[in-house]
Amino acid sequence: MAAEVIGVVGAGLMGAEIALVYALAGHRVLLNDVSEDKLEAARARLADIVDKGLKRGFVAAARADGALDRLETTTELARFAECDAITEAVFEDEAVKAAAWRALDAVARPHCIFASNTSTLPISSLAAAVAPARRPRFIGTNYFSPVSRMKLVEVIPAFDTSEETVATTTRLCRDADKVPIRVKDVAGFAVNRALHAFMIEAVRLVEEGVVGAEEFDTACRLGLGHAVGPFELMDLVSSSLCLQVQEILHEAYGERFRPPALLKQKVRAGHDGRRVGIGWRIPPAKV
Repeated sequence: MAAEVIGVVGAGLMGAEIALVYALAGHRVLLNDVSEDKLEAARARLADIVDKGLKRGFVAAARADGALDRLETTTELARFAECDAITEAVFEDEAVKAAAWRALDAVARPHCIFASNTSTLPISSLAAAVAPARRPRFIGTNYFSPVSRMKLVEVIPAFDTSEETVATTTRLCRDADKVPIRVKDVAGFAVNRALHAFMIEAVRLVEEGVVGAEEFDTACRLGLGHAVGPFELMDLVSSSLCLQVQEILHEAYGERFRPPALLKQKVRAGHDGRRVGIGWRIPPAKV
């Protein structure tokens, strides 16, 4: 079988790296965003990831050869009529994602698989944005950040997703050197439900003065074998995103996922982690 043409909508932190892993797997890839500036920034970041990956060993030379040449960028969704599978990786908001899917439903070929990269939103709700005939080819794929290094993908069939779509999506994930696991379509799926329950309790421990953020991260690395602690992770992915996820989980499951007051306070104060230069573990710059 010839390599499928893969489309990715959204050239942010997640979308750009999803596009990269499929280009590394030998697929022709179309990456879309609303402006050329965003696309140029994404290409520059991906070139840096490939360069670092070759030096550090997490990108194989055989896969890297010609990968960036296989990755095209476009601001025109009409180009996605060329695609066999499309991943949407836009802002984690149901209305924003639904608008993207309605636009794609109007241009994509009938056989094209639609995959939403969401960490919390039920896939069956997102699938309602497309025509009923498309829904058997609509599925969820929750990648983990950084996509260029993290192996896991949660594969989430919606109510109407066909087994053929599940099988093709699973194969594509494996092509991209990922390890897919099948998960039921519920809010937060599997990993984020467990992760955010842990994060909420970690923030409460700091809020109550039981332990400091840095000390608890150390405890998680040395006592639990975690690669990073919860506060370092929140600084990496942003506290605002974590708060957003917890608000969705709180709405779905009730009191056990109520976001801690300290997390809300950090977000309101602008202490959002790496992207702004101040967070749980990142002190403000000295003036």
